[in-house]
Amino acid sequence: MTVSSPTDFASLPLSPATLANLVTLGYQQMTPIQAASLPAALLGKDIIAQAKTGSGKTAAFALTLLANLNPRRFAVQSLVLCPTRELADQVTLEVRRLARADDNIKVVTLCGGVPLRGQLATLEHGAHIVVGTPGRVMDHLERQSLQLDAMNTLVLDEADRMLDMGFFDDIVKVARQCPKERQTLLFSATYPEGIAKLAAQFMREPLTVTVEAQHSGGQIEQRWYEVKDKDRLHAVGQLLMHFRPASTLAFCNTKVQCRDLVDVLHAQGISALALHGDLEQRDRDQVLVRFANRSCSVLVATDVAARGLDIASLAAVINVDVTPDPEVHIHRIGRTGRAGESGLALNLASLDEMGAVGRIEQLQKQESVWHPLDELKPTGSGPLLAPMVTLHIQGGRKEKIRPGDVLGALTADLGYTREQVGKINVNEWSTYIAVDRAIAEQVANRLSRIKGKNVKARLLED
Repeated sequence: MTVSSPTDFASLPLSPATLANLVTLGYQQMTPIQAASLPAALLGKDIIAQAKTGSGKTAAFALTLLANLNPRRFAVQSLVLCPTRELADQVTLEVRRLARADDNIKVVTLCGGVPLRGQLATLEHGAHIVVGTPGRVMDHLERQSLQLDAMNTLVLDEADRMLDMGFFDDIVKVARQCPKERQTLLFSATYPEGIAKLAAQFMREPLTVTVEAQHSGGQIEQRWYEVKDKDRLHAVGQLLMHFRPASTLAFCNTKVQCRDLVDVLHAQGISALALHGDLEQRDRDQVLVRFANRSCSVLVATDVAARGLDIASLAAVINVDVTPDPEVHIHRIGRTGRAGESGLALNLASLDEMGAVGRIEQLQKQESVWHPLDELKPTGSGPLLAPMVTLHIQGGRKEKIRPGDVLGALTADLGYTREQVGKINVNEWSTYIAVDRAIAEQVANRLSRIKGKNVKARLLED
């Protein structure tokens, strides 16, 4: 007889079909946040869990809401509120994967930046689980296109980020329209006072779970460099040309700093894009697609814009400015060195920021390792250009375009090799194709038909 350990999913009261699906998905052991929250959550308790992006929190609440679900009852039984459309899309994807053990669980995403018409039609056909942003969910509640009378589980994901974005009143309004007899699960990376205020308003004797925001030191090499403010942006270029990471997320404390840094990097021949709160949703989507498909080497972002992004295989994180909140620093650097890979965290600090550095040292329980800036010498040859370039085509799923059709047009019709084509992203209205930089212009001129339809491809360049 095999005895399951307390961190085995088999130790939880989950259905055999769900446990079998977890094995298929490669879920071996529970992460710390899952082990700390799932046993109580599956007993129906309200939970406040402090956990960062990438800690496994989505599975923690998804398994709970799926356990509460009656698939034969075709009504909204769970509502997950997220701060951004990107996070809502990621959560929807993960819930669908975990729900594969049950037949026909319908998950619907309700976010702004997408026409209401399609969402109204989808809701008319019914759903079991709704994942959405507070503003758009409120919109549907006011139109009465979303009914919550059958709901048993409310999840607030990245609650601190939703508070940052001014959603406090919307969250309260949504919660008031949910049945009183329900379970509420709140997940937050940090614990500002607004969280306690939210919890006091509509949670019942919540259990608070905190998982230490630490990363195993071996995976992430941290280096600190002292800079003068006037040299800071130039120093980022020095770091990039010295270490030449394949993909870098550079954090700035302000939107203005983001824009200035991108200009400086472009002048140095480094392909970089900015991600901040002023971007339109379409531009934001394009930036994320280009960074994920290796058409851009450096993504320069504010903390607010980068929350909820789950970027695989990030070679380096650069802290252009030191964050005043040491926990935010831990979350920033934790985006590299994931899944057993090694990562690089490069930090720039001026004399004025040494107090913040001290707070980070206290939280990490280790001293910073300092290096002189003059040890940074360009390595390799030429500028740091991304290996791919993105082509944009007007037309997506609505025009019945599929990734296989695009690949066929490039390989079978135009004669390019599979290796010259990178990621192909097809969304509702647009298609993005990453191609080898050396052939990008040629492909843009030659690609005129996909699956018998006329198309026009244009290069997305910095």
